[in-house]
Amino acid sequence: QEVKIFRALILGELERGQSQFQALCFVTRLHRNEIIPSESMAKLRQKNPRTVRQAEEVRGLEHLSMDVAVNFSKAAQLSSHIHNVCAEAREAIYTREEDVKFWLEKGVDGSMFEVLPQGSDLPELQRCRLCPDRWKPCICSYSLTIEWYPCMLKYCKSRDAGGKVSSYKCGIRSCQKGYTFDYYVPQKQLCLWDEET
Repeated sequence: QEVKIFRALILGELERGQSQFQALCFVTRLHRNEIIPSESMAKLRQKNPRTVRQAEEVRGLEHLSMDVAVNFSKAAQLSSHIHNVCAEAREAIYTREEDVKFWLEKGVDGSMFEVLPQGSDLPELQRCRLCPDRWKPCICSYSLTIEWYPCMLKYCKSRDAGGKVSSYKCGIRSCQKGYTFDYYVPQKQLCLWDEET
């Protein structure tokens, strides 16, 4: 179904009444050419697997408004991986309305999606970092960076005896990318990290 899943586990602040950890899942549409094909991934041979790798290309920060909640119990038809990856985040799986429209056109059951309250619906809805009351609903922000992922195939050129140039796959280019997700929470208590930013 062309689905990309981000999972974040955030350690709780027990002295502030939070549980041991909080899990979040962000589900978006995976566009073609965003990562290399899985068959190329299967052929990857990683030399020195313990090496800390540096990305060759830093891609820009993407800011996403996650305005729809996904029902965990119905999400398997969107992606079978959601059941495993997002098990701890059952009540906190988010996506975007524009991605939902794409999946609905592909025949996915719309009953798994629920549109969340927006600032336009609730004028008093603030960003969590500006909200003074810990028990009020607000718009939370969570940022993450994928430090290294295989994003493109590299092609090299070779010449045959007749001087004809041809290109062949000769490696993989790595990228780094950052994301910021904005989403509705029913109380600021679920978004305490947003105060420090």
